[in-house]
Amino acid sequence: MSRSRLVPGVEVVAVPGRGLAVRTPAGEFFSVRTGDVDEDALLCLLTGGTTAPVDEGMDRVIRAFEEAGYLAAGPLGPEWPAARRDVRILGDPVLTEPLAVQLAALGARPRTTLAVTASGSPPVGIEDLLDGNPSALVWCLDGPVPDGLWDAADRLPEHGVAWLRCHREGWQAYVEPVAAAPGDVTSAHVRSRRLAATPAHRELAAYWSGPRTSGAPVRLAAPAATLLAALLADDLGRWATRASDPGGLPARRRLRRVDLRTLTVTEHPVLPVPDVAPIPKKDG
Repeated sequence: MSRSRLVPGVEVVAVPGRGLAVRTPAGEFFSVRTGDVDEDALLCLLTGGTTAPVDEGMDRVIRAFEEAGYLAAGPLGPEWPAARRDVRILGDPVLTEPLAVQLAALGARPRTTLAVTASGSPPVGIEDLLDGNPSALVWCLDGPVPDGLWDAADRLPEHGVAWLRCHREGWQAYVEPVAAAPGDVTSAHVRSRRLAATPAHRELAAYWSGPRTSGAPVRLAAPAATLLAALLADDLGRWATRASDPGGLPARRRLRRVDLRTLTVTEHPVLPVPDVAPIPKKDG
């Protein structure tokens, strides 16, 4: 038998008078029916502590762990592939700086572009965005998205570049889906879906277009910026390593809204907006 280990988030606990129980990544507990299997030897095998031969009873229990997805053979956690390591980061430093730190820790090679792509900047062309041949581009705004700013970036998946973004609207921030292939959800799709989902669509469109009058500005605190950076880094890491989502909506179909006052994250499904068919011409 090969050396095996419990996958991250799975733990086995000895319950007095009841034997062993497994705690799943979702936080549930299940009893382990070991029969006459030696529990100490089982725990040693589950933690990769031995490669000794096992009998039929031990093999049965180990296979049950494997079939439940609680056991992994070999190294745990895929590494960031070299072909997807170059990540370009644009936007406001309050978000780009913690994001660069987190991506570097995960194994990516982030490259940050300053000032010219921060909030309030004019649109950038696709050629500028493709400069340096990044495998992915992340754009972070500490404010609403100006009209047209992300139009060129929405074309990045057509050039084989993954496209991920976030922005802030007052005390709410939005982490948009990863767009990695033609037909994925773009920023224009998200804007259209949000307008369609609210009765205040005229007000929301006017808010985006500006101008806006406000009192004291909202300051993005370090915990909130770190949370947004973590969500972005996790989504990009799952794209890079092709890791599956542990539950809920897939990253490429998920819009996340973050309440910056309470750091509460809510998920909303979002789909691409199909092209509108042209109106047929009338004969005659």
